[in-house]
Amino acid sequence: MEKTVEICSVRIAEHYQVISGLMHLLHLHEHSLHNKTAAWVNIEDSYMRHVIKMQDECEGLCLLAYVSSVPVGFIFGYVEEQDDSRIEIHEGKELYVSDGFVAEEYRRMGIYRLLNSMLERHYIEKGIKRIIRFTLVNNTGMREFLDEEEYVVTRLLYEKWL
Repeated sequence: MEKTVEICSVRIAEHYQVISGLMHLLHLHEHSLHNKTAAWVNIEDSYMRHVIKMQDECEGLCLLAYVSSVPVGFIFGYVEEQDDSRIEIHEGKELYVSDGFVAEEYRRMGIYRLLNSMLERHYIEKGIKRIIRFTLVNNTGMREFLDEEEYVVTRLLYEKWL
């Protein structure tokens, strides 16, 4: 039996526990890939305040995916206004895809691809010309997805922890 996926736009503040729970799972996954990822318990309050603020003040959109009424994934992005001091061609507002995650047991069902497509379409219709996102270098699944979606690596972040 094929499972039906429902995608809804939600206010993070009104779905705090659900989004925070999925963010927690995202951070656990990221910690498994990079041991410098902060523990969710240490950053939940400040990070959730940040995403709520970005949704309220920066044209943020949070899409939540449900399967059989169970929340299984989300994606969140918001608009950043770049000024003309950047070294790239200045195109105005940009979409920053901040966070996204699908619970492991619901992966390989096209849910993240659907979430991403809906998020991009929403902002493209608003005139966005550039989409920016980060992923960990060893997150091979996400890197393959981004390659398939025609994203291009333009910069590499190097870190030295002292």
